[in-house]
Amino acid sequence: MKLHLASTDSQNTFTGYGDGYVLVNAQRYEHSLVVLPDQLVENWEVADVGGLREEQISFLAGLNVEIVLLGTGCELHFPHPRLLRPLALAGIGVEVMDTRAACRTYNVLLAEARNIAAALIL
Repeated sequence: MKLHLASTDSQNTFTGYGDGYVLVNAQRYEHSLVVLPDQLVENWEVADVGGLREEQISFLAGLNVEIVLLGTGCELHFPHPRLLRPLALAGIGVEVMDTRAACRTYNVLLAEARNIAAALIL
């Protein structure tokens, strides 16, 4: 599916997604990554929700955002609540959803000028 946003202001937006990939500014990614309005973290080495480690969540807590959208792949899978503790301690909200929903939600929140990150497991 292709997504369209009226104005991107040179920020990272999701322009499409499908099974096992996302498009950020029309660039295809087939590995887990973290997308912020002004930055891409391509080396977020997470293969699945079961493999999430606290240090990977701590990395997200250090991004200075107000909300992290955690996209868990084709299906919604909740990580163990203790793993999300670094985000809670940093006062960062977290929403867990499938990756497609995370892409759509990111674009909506970006259009609202929210300070967000999408951490996507592909």
